[in-house]
Amino acid sequence: MNLDIKLHKGDLPVEIEFSDKIAIDCEFTGLNVQRDRLCLLQISNGNNDAHIIQLDKDSYDAPNLKKILANKNINKLFHFARADLLFIKKYLEVDVQNLNCTKIMSKIARSYSDKHGLKDLIKEFLGIDISKQLQSSYFGGELTDKQLKYCAQDVIYLHKIFESLEKILIRENRKDLYDKTIKFINTRVALDIAAFKDDIWSH
Repeated sequence: MNLDIKLHKGDLPVEIEFSDKIAIDCEFTGLNVQRDRLCLLQISNGNNDAHIIQLDKDSYDAPNLKKILANKNINKLFHFARADLLFIKKYLEVDVQNLNCTKIMSKIARSYSDKHGLKDLIKEFLGIDISKQLQSSYFGGELTDKQLKYCAQDVIYLHKIFESLEKILIRENRKDLYDKTIKFINTRVALDIAAFKDDIWSH
């Protein structure tokens, strides 16, 4: 597969235009938002393309990117949106609007499985076995070609995964339940920021 990968430093160029549905993923130096930082944000139109933005760790001044994230007319597809939105909220100070999360979709749609990772979904719906070996590599410095390819594969498949999961949700009459659940995502992120990590609904 030929991938169209473009690396941008600091922000998206102003002339880049996206469709009304884009896939987004982020890379961090770790998963603790109080300690670790947001390094990269990847965007794909779903045409084997990936725009990888290497953010400025000293300023996070990325007005073009922030404009895309806040645009209510663009649907953003994430996998495990909760983590990505948490880092976006802290470092880019944006509440992402109009979004979907394929991990939440999978957990509601695929009750026949307990495997909801991106690798699992790509294998089931596209028949491709990707490597997640570079998931734990350092994304805060100069990026290798292998790292860029890894970042791209985290977004290029999300459109097809979303479509496959949406069909199951509709077929199993769970689409309304998912739609109601995803509306809570920004509140869940706000709870994370306020250090409410546990299930607040439990006894």
